[in-house]
Amino acid sequence: MERNIRLLIEYDGSRYDGWQRLGKGHGVTIQGKLEDVLSKMTGEKVELIGAGRTDAGVHAYEQVANFHTDSNMKCWEMKYYLNRYLPGDIAVNRVDDVPERFHSRYNAKAKKYLYRIAIGDVPCVFDRKYTWYCFDKLDVTAMKKAAALLIGEHDFKAFCSNKRTNKSTVREIYDIDIYADTRELQITVYGNGFLYNMVRIIVGTLIEVGKGERQPEEMTAILESRDRTKAGATAAAQGLFLQEVEY
Repeated sequence: MERNIRLLIEYDGSRYDGWQRLGKGHGVTIQGKLEDVLSKMTGEKVELIGAGRTDAGVHAYEQVANFHTDSNMKCWEMKYYLNRYLPGDIAVNRVDDVPERFHSRYNAKAKKYLYRIAIGDVPCVFDRKYTWYCFDKLDVTAMKKAAALLIGEHDFKAFCSNKRTNKSTVREIYDIDIYADTRELQITVYGNGFLYNMVRIIVGTLIEVGKGERQPEEMTAILESRDRTKAGATAAAQGLFLQEVEY
């Protein structure tokens, strides 16, 4: 009897060309590494479905994925096998049997992303793969005002790098939380779905507000423009983490 298995995965995306499997000769991906180990484990050709297609260099605290198999291995045996044979920068924290119709991507109701910005006087060399260092002092109050204007349902085409998309660019952001201490500023973006590079463009634009290069009120005009060139730069990949997927 075919089973549907769900995995909760964390990974350091530093040395990978993103989540999504690419063709031969096109780089190493998280999905590709997992599918290789899963196929050896089950003796089957496994196709893994991920909740989100994180870009090259982006990390995940909790990526969700599922696959179908005829294997009779117990879930704990699968977890042990995967963590034994996967590279050290990919870990499977949980393995579950789920209903046949469960789909990691299509059933996802919301996602939460975390972006980490280092702001100390000197960048920490040990965090360089997991934060984006900002040399400028940031006005957190102004950034919070700007972020508030993005909350709700809007057309986020101006915050999308894919100019040729034919799909709807309307998304709803439920909350944007900005926290800062003396060494790090963290931006958490929580919404029902995200466009290509959307979170990184939001972060890049908020940083420009924090530097005083933009006024918080400009966010409304950027949304209304639906023009990518009106928004800020795309923040670097290494500061972004897929934090949680809700079902």
